[in-house]
Parts: sequence; C-alpha cells; structure tokens
Amino acid sequence: MHRHLYCLLAAVVLGTLPQAEADSLPSASLRWEQEIQAFEQQDKLSPPPLGAILFTGSSSIRMWSHLAASFPEKAVFGRGFGGSHLSDLNAYAHRIVLPYSPIHVLIYEGDNDLAAGKSPEQILKDFEAFVGILRSVLPRTRISFIAIKPSKARWALTAQIRKTNDYIRAHALRNRGIDFIDTFTPMLSKSGQLREELFLADGLHLNPQGYAVWTSVIRRYL
Repeated sequence: MHRHLYCLLAAVVLGTLPQAEADSLPSASLRWEQEIQAFEQQDKLSPPPLGAILFTGSSSIRMWSHLAASFPEKAVFGRGFGGSHLSDLNAYAHRIVLPYSPIHVLIYEGDNDLAAGKSPEQILKDFEAFVGILRSVLPRTRISFIAIKPSKARWALTAQIRKTNDYIRAHALRNRGIDFIDTFTPMLSKSGQLREELFLADGLHLNPQGYAVWTSVIRRYL
C-alpha cells in the first residue's frame, strides 16, 4: 500500500521537472541536476519506504556508505550530494525530500557554504527557508540539523562554524519539532583540540571512526 502511494506521489512530484522548471533553478544548483536525476531513477527502480528517516545534505551524508547499517533498528536512507550548499538542498527539496514523506529529516549542510564565503546569517536564513519548505507540505515531520563539524582542512573557519552552529541551536530551541544535534563537541578533545584520528587523509571527510562518533550522538535523537 505504501509503495503504491509512493509511486503516485512520485509521479506527480518527480514527473514535473520539464525544462521550464530546470531553467528556474538557481544557476549554482544546476550542477547537481545529474545527481538528482540519478536519485529519481533509483527511486523508480527501488523506492524507499514512505514515512522513513531521511538523511540529506552534502558529502558527509553522501559518503556515509554504511548509513543504514549504523541504525539497523530504524528505516533509514540517505540522499546526499557532495559539495552542496543549503540553498542547493532548498532548490531540490521537492524532488529528494518531499516525495518520501519522511517522518524525520536530518540535515548536514553549511560546511561548504562557509568555505565558499557565505555568512552564518545567510546559512541560518537558508535553514529557515528549508524549514518553511518542509512545513508547508509535511507539517509534522521532525527536522534535525547535524552540527557543522570542525576539521583540519577548514580549521581557519572554526569561529564561523561555532557561530553558525549557535544560530541553528538557538533557532531549534525556539521552535518545536526542530533539533540541533551537537556532533561538533565530541570531535574535539577535552583540551579543545581537533581529534584528527576521526578524519580521512584529506583532513575534511570522516573515516569510520568519525562516523562512529556521529552515530553514537545521533542515535539518541532517533
């Protein structure tokens, strides 16, 4: 029954991307079109269950290849596209978020936004826009923002990362149904130094040990 409903919804939502709609997307988001279409093709062949838990965002989600295995007791799936900004997620939410009617959406974005020169204030604005998009269609869906992580590659942005996380945390505290998940703090030592053993050689992306830290924190919110 759920699969039948999903297919009907997908036909309406996913099937409405003629060239006119693609032309209306922000130019920065067009570079992700092929990845989004790949998700849509995957959904046609094997649609995820409606009402599941969706992880979405940038490369930290895309590279979480063992995501489902990390939370075996839950119906969990990922729709991450590496290098994306929150504005990109907003542009494609009607294609890789809304059609699934998730009961809970967990987002990891903001890392690339700051690296590209966006301000914490802009990221907060984009997050509020995402909340508005989701709430307009799925008012009961829970939203969790996974804290922007510290990293060796972007250590110079740590003050901006902290500020952005503080903005999102404050927003979550003011609004029901929104969580801020602090994965930032466990990635630092007691002395406040980066735990470099949690990262791949690039100093930016998480290794299995890093994802284990995330899993232990995020599980409490599922």
